[in-house]
Amino acid sequence: MTESQVKRLAVTLMDATTDKDPLVHEQIFSALCYLGEAEPEEVLNACEEYLRQHDKLAYPHRVIILRAMEAVVRSSLSQMDQSTAKIVIFVASNEMTKSKDVVSEWQQAASNVLVAVGRRFVNKVMEEVLTKFQPGVLPHYFVVRTFANLSVANVFGMVPFLTSILGTMLPMLGMAKQDHMRVVFCFALQNFSESIQEYLANLDQAPDPTVRRDTFSQEVFSAYEVLFSSWLHSREAKLRLAVVEALGPMSHLLPSEKLEEQLPRLVPGMLGLYKRPAEAYYVSKSLCQILEASVNIGSRTLDTQLDALLNALQLQISAPPDSSAPVQLKNHNEVLRCFTVLAASFPDRLLGFLLPRLESSSERTRVGTLTILRQIINSAPSQMEIKKPFILSSMKLPLQDNSNKVKRAMVQVISAMAHHGYLEQPGGEAMIEFLVRQCALPAEQSSQPPRRHSLETEDLTDGQVRDISVNTLFLISTTVDRMNEVLWPYLLEFVTPVHLSGALAPLCRSLVHLAVKKQEEGQKDFQLHCDTNANLPSPCALMSRLLVVASHPLGAVGFGSSLGRKAGSDLSSQVPWKRPTNTKASLCLEEWDDTLLKFLQQTLATVSDSSWTCQLILEMCRQLSSYNGSFAEKNFLYKCVGTALAACANRDRVRKVLQELLETARYQEEAEREGLACCLGLCAVTYLDETLATLEVFVKSDVFRKSTGLFSIFKDRSDNEVEKVKSTLILCYGYVARYAPHELVLARIDADILRNIFLYFNTKVLGIKVETKDLSLKLCLIQSICMVCQAICNSAQSGDFTFSHKAELVAQMMDFIKAEAPDSLRTPVRQRAMATCVYLVFLEPPLSDAETAELLDTCLGSVLALPEAEALREKDRPGPEARPKETLWRETLGALEDLLKGILQRRMTPPGLQTLFEHLGPWIRSTKEHERERAVEVAAVVLEFYREKLNVSTVVPFYNLGLLMALFSPRCTDSLASIRWRAVDCVYALLYIQLCYEGFSRDHRDESVERLTALKPGLRDPDVNVLFQACCSIAKVIAKRLPPDQLLSLLLSMLEGLADPDRNCSRAAAVMINSLLKERGAVLLEKVPEILGVVHAKLYEVDEEHVQKAAQQTVYILASQHKAAVVSSLLANPLPLDSCTSTMWRALAPDSALASQVMELLLEKINRDVPYKENKSFLRGSSAERVATLLPLAATCALHELMSVPESGSAIVGLYAELFVTLLLRVSCTVGVQLPKHLPSRERKSLARPDGHESLLPGPVPGLSSGPEARAGSSGCCFRPSRNHQRPGKEVPVKNVAASSPQAVCRADPGSFAGLSAVETLKAMLTQGGSGTVAKAVADAGGWELLRSMERHHEGVAVLASSMAKYAGPKLSPIVKSLAPMLNSIYDSQRVTTTAFFAELLKSNVVNDLVLLESMMDNMTARQRDPCAAVRMLALRGLGNMALGSPGKGRQHGTQLLASMVDGMDDKDDPHNAVALEAMSSLSRLLAFTEGRDVRSMLLHIAIRIRPFFDNEKPELRQSSIVLFGNLTKFSAGSCEDAFFEQILNGLVTLLLHLQDPKPEVVKACKFALRMCGPSMGCPMLCDMFQNHLHEDRGLHYGEFMNDVCKHLMQNYPDTLSRLIATNLFYFKSNWADIRAAAPMFVGFLVLHVDRGHCQQLDVEELLAGEKRGNLPLFQEEEEEREPVKSLTFLDFRAVFLVSSDLIA
Repeated sequence: MTESQVKRLAVTLMDATTDKDPLVHEQIFSALCYLGEAEPEEVLNACEEYLRQHDKLAYPHRVIILRAMEAVVRSSLSQMDQSTAKIVIFVASNEMTKSKDVVSEWQQAASNVLVAVGRRFVNKVMEEVLTKFQPGVLPHYFVVRTFANLSVANVFGMVPFLTSILGTMLPMLGMAKQDHMRVVFCFALQNFSESIQEYLANLDQAPDPTVRRDTFSQEVFSAYEVLFSSWLHSREAKLRLAVVEALGPMSHLLPSEKLEEQLPRLVPGMLGLYKRPAEAYYVSKSLCQILEASVNIGSRTLDTQLDALLNALQLQISAPPDSSAPVQLKNHNEVLRCFTVLAASFPDRLLGFLLPRLESSSERTRVGTLTILRQIINSAPSQMEIKKPFILSSMKLPLQDNSNKVKRAMVQVISAMAHHGYLEQPGGEAMIEFLVRQCALPAEQSSQPPRRHSLETEDLTDGQVRDISVNTLFLISTTVDRMNEVLWPYLLEFVTPVHLSGALAPLCRSLVHLAVKKQEEGQKDFQLHCDTNANLPSPCALMSRLLVVASHPLGAVGFGSSLGRKAGSDLSSQVPWKRPTNTKASLCLEEWDDTLLKFLQQTLATVSDSSWTCQLILEMCRQLSSYNGSFAEKNFLYKCVGTALAACANRDRVRKVLQELLETARYQEEAEREGLACCLGLCAVTYLDETLATLEVFVKSDVFRKSTGLFSIFKDRSDNEVEKVKSTLILCYGYVARYAPHELVLARIDADILRNIFLYFNTKVLGIKVETKDLSLKLCLIQSICMVCQAICNSAQSGDFTFSHKAELVAQMMDFIKAEAPDSLRTPVRQRAMATCVYLVFLEPPLSDAETAELLDTCLGSVLALPEAEALREKDRPGPEARPKETLWRETLGALEDLLKGILQRRMTPPGLQTLFEHLGPWIRSTKEHERERAVEVAAVVLEFYREKLNVSTVVPFYNLGLLMALFSPRCTDSLASIRWRAVDCVYALLYIQLCYEGFSRDHRDESVERLTALKPGLRDPDVNVLFQACCSIAKVIAKRLPPDQLLSLLLSMLEGLADPDRNCSRAAAVMINSLLKERGAVLLEKVPEILGVVHAKLYEVDEEHVQKAAQQTVYILASQHKAAVVSSLLANPLPLDSCTSTMWRALAPDSALASQVMELLLEKINRDVPYKENKSFLRGSSAERVATLLPLAATCALHELMSVPESGSAIVGLYAELFVTLLLRVSCTVGVQLPKHLPSRERKSLARPDGHESLLPGPVPGLSSGPEARAGSSGCCFRPSRNHQRPGKEVPVKNVAASSPQAVCRADPGSFAGLSAVETLKAMLTQGGSGTVAKAVADAGGWELLRSMERHHEGVAVLASSMAKYAGPKLSPIVKSLAPMLNSIYDSQRVTTTAFFAELLKSNVVNDLVLLESMMDNMTARQRDPCAAVRMLALRGLGNMALGSPGKGRQHGTQLLASMVDGMDDKDDPHNAVALEAMSSLSRLLAFTEGRDVRSMLLHIAIRIRPFFDNEKPELRQSSIVLFGNLTKFSAGSCEDAFFEQILNGLVTLLLHLQDPKPEVVKACKFALRMCGPSMGCPMLCDMFQNHLHEDRGLHYGEFMNDVCKHLMQNYPDTLSRLIATNLFYFKSNWADIRAAAPMFVGFLVLHVDRGHCQQLDVEELLAGEKRGNLPLFQEEEEEREPVKSLTFLDFRAVFLVSSDLIA
């Protein structure tokens, strides 16, 4: 890297110091340092230049650069040249003094740079800094501080400058008024003094060896005067402490006479500062230096200050320091240094002051005094040499002190004494004994590492004192050579006392070290001479004692090696003297005890001295009483006695010892009872007959007498003790059976052992009805029976031995287990009884199936149902016994596992395994976590055992693998991590068991199965995603290894697991089911209905969201593999669909590809089957009843469920036309169709609830029954009853149902069920298919209700078609193409729907845009010959709608369209004139877009054809015909004008009279027609009247209007009078009263206005006859009473008529 690159990089780094992140600052600092190591000069120059150029850079950023410069200088100082040094010194000096104010961080960084450079270039630094240190001017704070630091950093370089510096600085002391300046001057004086002392101490290395202490004495004294006299009394603590710290080093430089002179002031002044505890350390440190300086000059004045000094220092030592406060510890050490200084000059006075204080009652005083004594013993050995006896004699009281702090201090003093020869003096033994007694203190049972105890303020425990004592004993034994003669063999005296058992470990460690050392040195006195030294224990006593203590290896460090050496090289090579691992978890005490007993046995065999053996037995028996409070040790000593008795050759001695042991035993203590029994058992190894005989003799002795078949004790023994003695006897027989030779014991089992056991227990096993409640007696019986069974099992003849009491003993053990409290674990009865049953199971004869089942249920229920371990501890005496409770629980669970293994081993087959798990399975699925945890743990152990013991000779099927796998695999995601862990082990074992049954060897390793082991660590993580992945991986492994014949049983059992109470396991079952189906589902075609049936049942049982999703996923996977089978199975479910079936259908919707395929299948089923069947009614004359077929109905409901899922949208879009057409036609076929009256009973049963009750919808089949009551409760297939199970007999409540909702419609009209399902499905199809606006538009127009209406269905179709044309036009082309063939359908309803849809489409221009018009017009034209009138009517409507949708096409095909309309009006098969009505309406629309020549050719025909409809009863016909007539007038010009004028005259009367029509729409039509006819009548006045008066939105004064009309008619067309009157006469008998009244008035006005020349046309007779035919009223009174308004009109008529008559006459 070039120089310029280094510089640029350094500048870049320094630019980044403006970042606010402290971490960035540190990284910049590190980078600059790293760069400086490579190129120091370039980096330093770059930093200098950067600081110079960026003068305004904030100081925090400058600090980073200065720190980097310091680091670079330190690392490269030896290579730095002077020029670079000058640059660095200059910039650092400027940075340090740039600000007059003290900016500590910035200026300290600059000062540090100067100090770093000054280590080598001190002259350069001083040259620069001295320029800023001028006489008479108070210097900068950091100038002085730099001098101070530099004096320490470079002593030899700075001391020569100190003379001039001090000379300049001393006058400044008086100028310093601010405390911080005074503090820095004190700091400088302290450092200057220390530098001078170091310089003087190393004059041989100094550049100027002529420098002397007195060179600086005067200047230092002058400074001392200012500091001590003036500044020391400041109230500012910092200044005061600075002065104190400076005075200590300065005292060494004061002139001797001045120091002697100042001591009377200096010492009390320093002691007075102890009043402030926070400053004690600094005072003590300075005081120590002052004392050293005083002692060095041989001060006499110090003697006068000694008492005050000792008292003050004693107080400081007596105050215990806090170990967490380092300053207090430092003060403590400085005070001890003061005592060291004083001890060298004043030893007598110091001891005279200290030793009397050992008698003080104050703990602090004693501890402090002992601490000082330890210090002076160690630091002033020469002065204390002659004081040793005096000091030892003063220790009597401290040795008796019970304070742990005093004990600790005493141990520390003893340690110091041992190193300096004190313990060799008389009285030293007392010190050693004290140390050993402290080693025997109880140790702390804590896993925490030992802490420092020396200076802690808190109370000390016995364990802490013991720790320091043990360490001290070992230390003085191994490191202080002069202690060898003192400790050996004196320490042996402390081995045998039982109360010193706690000290045996350190004692033996020390003794072993001492013995080995003496052996290595070859000393002759290594052998012990017990005869000459009465205090030393005998070899037998040592042997007995060490054996007992060695039985507890955790505390018996070194016992094994010491015993091995005592036994000699022969035994040490045969016995494995390796102490068990020093952790209780791995320690097997039984094996260790056996090792020790083997050692004893071999020792006795090697010694082979009967007298020595007897002596050892007697010594052991003598020591038994010493262990009355130590039960474990006494128990082991009994075992040692038994082992020794077995090795003893003296039979009489054996009998005597056994008898004495039985008579003197303390039967109340459990450990002693067991120890005694074990002793007799070990003795029976050699003396079986003698042992049994001794037991018989003891029972018959005075101590134990027989009475009435039972045994009782003398009156001096309590009833409780009787039970204890019995317990011991029972236990003795058990141990005798255990240890006695196997070839001898079988013959004695029944006669000598079991008989006595049963007799002492007093149970009903042998007919004795008295039962004991004593716990120890029960436990002893169980233990003895267990040992008896073990003895039988271990015998070579056990296979031929039939144990006649087996069944009774098993029953007795179960009774014991049942009697235990079910909610607590207080006793080991369960554990021991099950352990006994383990051996009982192996004995002949085998247990029956019923006995085995009862045993399993009893033991499983007793153990697994116990409360959690925490609850057990809380319930059963919490506290120190918590750990034993945990041990008991583990042992109990282990006994249960062993029992299950034993039962399984009797039948190592799949049926045997299945039997076991039939009892264990319910516990594995328990709702309680702790029960599941235990059960899975037990199952894992059992399966691993089965796998290890399995020996497959022939390949057989593991038929229950699927069931067991379904039991364990979901547990791999249990809510408890421990269950997850062990469940994987179970799956692992099951798969390997399967491999074994397939023929693989037991050690075969399968790669896929081994993956399960790698999954286990991840199962500790409760994260859902992690568990899900693990679950999928496990399922893949299972799917790969599972035999095909086990797949279905696994899946069905897994489906049962969906109802697991643990939600994690339920989810896991779902995941595994789906994973298995993905992997292996292709082979399950025939099982699809069965699987779906179980899924349906589980959905009913479990109302959980995750179960719903899982079931849907299962259905989805099955459908993706077996679409047709799944669809067929689901369609077989009863109607209406329950929520479970709906959920299953909806599972097929999210996958668009699958949904499309399923929809195609459903469409095929809808289209393939007939939509309904016609059943003839029994009633005569009634029409056939249409009944819906089930398959299309079910398929429609299924489609609704599919399309109710939003994700189905893409599938719907892909099948839009097919779905729309099919569902529209399905709607048409459901209008007016009834539901089946009877359904198969299978469907009725399928609606039954899981609890045994049927669905609560009323009727034989919910929602499908016929009959009024039943139908009132029916529900649409797509609208399911509630899943909440109601009580039998009550109807399912339907909540929040609107009046127009499907449920309400179905309840009101059960027959509409099919139509409702189809309509709702079509609505869902439009909504999800992207045509939601169509569905909404139809709903707003009421179209959905119209579609369901039988009478107005076609109107609903029209609304739908209109909405489709408006909002979904581009989708119509395929719909029209698919619908067109349906015009030829055999079903009228389908033709009607299709025609109505097309007819409405023709109203829109969209068909023209889609090039559909021609084909649709042809289709409509062809439908005119349809047998159904409704189809013909709708066809005409469609043709008429062309005028609105495609006017241009209307003109193009005008002739064809007109012909169609005329044909429609001429329809002969039209009883209701519906076709004619539509023809007239459509023709009216078409005329506006038709050529005149096309109309004129048939104008008269049309006018004549529609004339009869003017007076039709139906107002629609009247209106349409009149409007059409008005429209025809547009084409009357030309050749047709005269002919059409005749038609106008023929209809004029009708039109004028119908202005009084009761229907407003007819009146409007008449007004329109008259307005249209006016121009064609050739009478402008009349035309104007029609145009002005006949407005649709205006009222009409009919009388005046008719008067004027008649006037103009008679004026312009007088020849028409007779025709007009004749027409009016026809209406005299009209059905409408208003028209009947208008006709005579019309006639009257005509007669009134006719001129005389045309009166001959009037036939009065005919008028009168017409009046009579019309039953017109002749009397005004009658007319007024009936109809006043109309009577006036008639009067007018009569008046006009009479006048006319006169004129005629």
